[in-house]
Amino acid sequence: MTYNAEVQFKFDATWTPSYSSSFSDDDFIPEEHYLITAPAADLNAKQYFKLFEKFLLCVGMCPQSIRSGAMSLVFNEWVNESDQRKVCKEYELTMDEDLEEKFKEWKVRDEEIARLVKGPMGTVLTEEELTNLEEGK
Repeated sequence: MTYNAEVQFKFDATWTPSYSSSFSDDDFIPEEHYLITAPAADLNAKQYFKLFEKFLLCVGMCPQSIRSGAMSLVFNEWVNESDQRKVCKEYELTMDEDLEEKFKEWKVRDEEIARLVKGPMGTVLTEEELTNLEEGK
């Protein structure tokens, strides 16, 4: 059995001049027609979004607005936090709620790095040597 499917995005725009004005703006196109088609039999969700992104670019949306719209599908109040966290994990993102914990982790890491480079020529100090150094012995 053969399965054929096609998805289409169509945009038609025309400008009808009024009798009181003339069409003299060189930066304006009086008529535009876009038809974007793709085989839809095996497209996955990411490919559909890529296709829709191309359509939105054709009709004049800026890339930043397109990205913002896509992210609003994930990070809005109607999406479960667990689903949002799955996306964050997949793309290595940190949610605002987790920033304080991340900051604490970075602070511990930075303290450990500072401790490691305090030894002569960058050698690692033992706890006793570190204590002696801090006490000025």
